[in-house]
Amino acid sequence: MLRLRYFKVMVGGIILAGLVICGLAAPLLAPFDPQEQLLESRLQAPAWLGGRAQANLLGTDNLGRDILSRIVYGSRISLLVGATTVILAGLVGCFLGAVAGYFGRRVDEVVGKITEIFLAFPFLLLAIALMAFLGQGVINIIIALMVSRWVQYCRVVRGEVLSLKERDFVTAAKALGARDYYVLLRHVMPNTFASVTVVATFAMAIVIISEASLSFLGLGVPAHIPTWGSMLSEGRSYMNRAPWLTIFPGMAIFVTVFGINLLGDGLRDILDPKLRRQI
Repeated sequence: MLRLRYFKVMVGGIILAGLVICGLAAPLLAPFDPQEQLLESRLQAPAWLGGRAQANLLGTDNLGRDILSRIVYGSRISLLVGATTVILAGLVGCFLGAVAGYFGRRVDEVVGKITEIFLAFPFLLLAIALMAFLGQGVINIIIALMVSRWVQYCRVVRGEVLSLKERDFVTAAKALGARDYYVLLRHVMPNTFASVTVVATFAMAIVIISEASLSFLGLGVPAHIPTWGSMLSEGRSYMNRAPWLTIFPGMAIFVTVFGINLLGDGLRDILDPKLRRQI
């Protein structure tokens, strides 16, 4: 059982590491310029399926651009949006959740009401509304997704802090004269790290899917920047003639999200103290 958990973490970590490498080393890994258009080579099948353009391993799109190069460069957007959104949403959500859980009373009521307001809106619809208002752009999509995703962190951290602040080590720190902010930062918040790590891992997978969904709808980053969602949108008109235009970007999204979920599932099993005691 323990070996399976570590195996899931290892496989998920390898997939996530591959995404990071693709994003950072995209100019070195991509065989062509993702924006280079060769209309005479448009809609060419992958080289290993008998395509005439033998250099295009995954074929070309409707403008003759290399699909493999666009997938590699698209990983940059997924990585940037996913990691930045998770970090920013985590900071906001953890801060509000910690303050609400530790101080309680009116602070908890105010944060709770704000949380309920955001929970009243479906996550993706809220992101779509914000992108329609803000317009296209990497920064705008990060803001839209961050505003939609901080609530989960807030609820998890608040529940953890409500339990931790009643523990003996917190009472001892207060008895020794430690101030509230010191107790919260030094003794309470470090004990929420395991839960926040698991939440952040699953949240990154959701953010990547959300970014692809917004790009598919034309509400993501500008059209000249290659993303997996925009590639799916461009290829849907050629499903019968050139299915590889949608198959390969879809596989990239599937493998990435699968790997991140696998990593999160393994981390949840390993970091859960109850499961550790059972083992």
